[in-house]
Amino acid sequence: MTPTALTVAGSDPSGGAGIQADLKTFSALGAYGTAVLTALTAQNTHGVTGIHPVPAGFVGEQLRTLLDDVEVHATKLGMLGSAAVVREVAAVLAERRPGPVVCDPVMVATSGDRLIDDDAVAAVRTDLLPVADLVTPNVPEAAALLGTAPAGDVDGMHAQARALLELGPGAVLIKGGHLGGEESVDVLATAAGTAVTRRPRVRTAATHGTGCTLSSAIAALAARAGGPPEWVPLVEGARDYLHRALIGGSSLSIGTGNGPVHHFAGIWPA
Repeated sequence: MTPTALTVAGSDPSGGAGIQADLKTFSALGAYGTAVLTALTAQNTHGVTGIHPVPAGFVGEQLRTLLDDVEVHATKLGMLGSAAVVREVAAVLAERRPGPVVCDPVMVATSGDRLIDDDAVAAVRTDLLPVADLVTPNVPEAAALLGTAPAGDVDGMHAQARALLELGPGAVLIKGGHLGGEESVDVLATAAGTAVTRRPRVRTAATHGTGCTLSSAIAALAARAGGPPEWVPLVEGARDYLHRALIGGSSLSIGTGNGPVHHFAGIWPA
């Protein structure tokens, strides 16, 4: 059976983030990619200039029609945009359960552009987190979901990861890239406890789509693994993939702002 992963997210015309990044990541990691579109964006490597949302009912129709026919082994959720879309997606996931659900609660783009309103943040907290098997906020997103100040160190990340776990997801991965330092430190919290994963920080401007890429890599690896997810090895494998993609990003020379990571580093000819 072909490992099949689904992304439910917005589009990025520059190809570095959103469904474009997710589908590239799925392909690079050996999973067949399917996609449900939640929004169009006017976007490049400098930022987002406009968002055109897909109506919530049609997002639900896309999901149900796909799942009526295709067996999905893991699902990644990205930019959902509005409270109505968040609730519609949560309702379908509660009905269908298309494999482990990895929720990247996209709120702010790398460029700093806000991608979700306050009502949608509340809907993610109350409706979506309880149906997610893993949620992967960065430090500011974790704080927004908890209604508190961002964590300033790894101890704070531990505390916020455990607090998010109490909101209902099966596991929480807080990404610590915003904290700076020589290492990029993420904290994973599960019912069994917390674990820290570290990688040397890659000094590069090619950072567009890092959050999308990490969460879709986890979903792709979960689809390939099958069965109940073991989050520690899945997260470590996804972080290895992202690290290679970050190192390779500068070789692409795409755009004049924050360019994309290289989703096919080590696969394309050097």
